[in-house]
Amino acid sequence: MLFCITLKSTKHESQKGLATGSVMRIVGLVSSGLGRAHVFMAQKHYQEQFQELMDTSVWPGTLNISVSGESLKNYIALRIKSGIDTLDASAELNESANEINLENIDEHRIRGFLRDGVSFGGATAFRAKIIANDQTTDCAVLIPDLTRHYDVVEIISPKFLREHLAINDGDEVTIDLV
Repeated sequence: MLFCITLKSTKHESQKGLATGSVMRIVGLVSSGLGRAHVFMAQKHYQEQFQELMDTSVWPGTLNISVSGESLKNYIALRIKSGIDTLDASAELNESANEINLENIDEHRIRGFLRDGVSFGGATAFRAKIIANDQTTDCAVLIPDLTRHYDVVEIISPKFLREHLAINDGDEVTIDLV
């Protein structure tokens, strides 16, 4: 995914084409995940918090978006804002991500919980819109506190995005953080 970021008073190349009110843009390719997000996403404790974030319930799963290049740098900046280390990324990539100004992007904390002796971790969410096939819908970038991949962005939405946007693995999508 490619993030476009507003950098104080200068225009940045990645800002081109941003929708009105957008602060950052991510462009990436739809990819399949491990198929386990529904186990977490269906939990009542999470759904209550997602409903507060999105003003409605969300689909019990995530859409995975693979990112590279400038998009990866910008996504790592969001991870840093979330307090998540990206140890697998190069020092140079982490340093350049650290320089990105994210003061206009609000994070929303999703609290973890314990159920029957099992720990469900927390996450950080960022409100956004996803664009594909000339359609736009509300979503959020979800960054779990524990995740295996630093180059895969997880998206949540009230809609089953693959069906709603008619997208498949390898299709390009745009995420505008708002």
